[in-house]
Parts: sequence; structure tokens; C-alpha cells
Amino acid sequence: MQLALQIVLIVSSVLLVLLILLHRGRGGGLSTLFGGGVQSSLSGSSVVEKNLDRFTLFVGAIWIIAIVGTGLLVKVGV
Repeated sequence: MQLALQIVLIVSSVLLVLLILLHRGRGGGLSTLFGGGVQSSLSGSSVVEKNLDRFTLFVGAIWIIAIVGTGLLVKVGV
């Protein structure tokens, strides 16, 4: 169980870093390299950016659950 949580933690950590780097910041960010810089002037943010936000929050929640689960397993001593 602890090995599975550690694998989930490592994979979610790498995914979270990559997803955060894909977000468009004030300077454009890495998302402009993959076509994220094209945005209509009528809407505040594109559908791609909203989906990226949702996916980042989902992976962040998995990361937090893996951190708490690993901490509980270490505390119990399993």
C-alpha cells in the first residue's frame, strides 16, 4: 500500500509541475508554445485554459490525498 501511494505521489508531483508550467502567466508562459496563446478577444479565457485549470485542480487534489495517505501510513508505522 505504501509503495502504491509513493508511486501515485511521484507521478502526480511530476504532472502537477508540468501542468503549472503550462498555465499562461502575465508573460505568456509555456502554454504559448503549444498553441495556448491564441485566444479570442471576446471571452476572458479560452476553453482550453479552463480545462487546464480543472485538470490542475484534479491532479492537485490527488497529490494532497497521496501526501496525507503517506503521512498516515508513516505515522501508524505500517
